[in-house]
Amino acid sequence: MRIAFTLVLLAGAIFYSYIAFSDLSFMTRTGRLGPGFFPRVIGVAAIVVILWTLIDELRKRQISNDEDHHWGDVVLLIGLAIGYAVLLRLFGGFVATIIFLSVTLFFLNPGQHLKNLIIAVLVPTGVYLLFDKVLNANMPPALFALPL
Repeated sequence: MRIAFTLVLLAGAIFYSYIAFSDLSFMTRTGRLGPGFFPRVIGVAAIVVILWTLIDELRKRQISNDEDHHWGDVVLLIGLAIGYAVLLRLFGGFVATIIFLSVTLFFLNPGQHLKNLIIAVLVPTGVYLLFDKVLNANMPPALFALPL
């Protein structure tokens, strides 16, 4: 299961990096670092860390017969990621991330409702504060703006 989850994360990191390299400029017209600098660093770092984790998992892997039932979790994660992409466009980055993390943690971390709720609210809040307030970079816009 860990290997499949790591592969899904790797695919997401590669897609994120592709967007960062193809759509965002590295430098501004005045020669300063542009909006593509930070996402490129994060994307490349994510790929390196995930590859390292994947190689480590492959080294530790022991063949067992119970791996087949974990593919349902992989399909669930892929479906949730697709749903997140839709929510991201509809409700924007902040609200979509709270919904995505809430639903994902409900399935992957059952029984820990308070902990899941705290994580689902604090992580997007931290990301919002980092990007919108500190870095002055907007979160993805919403098609349907909510009064938050």
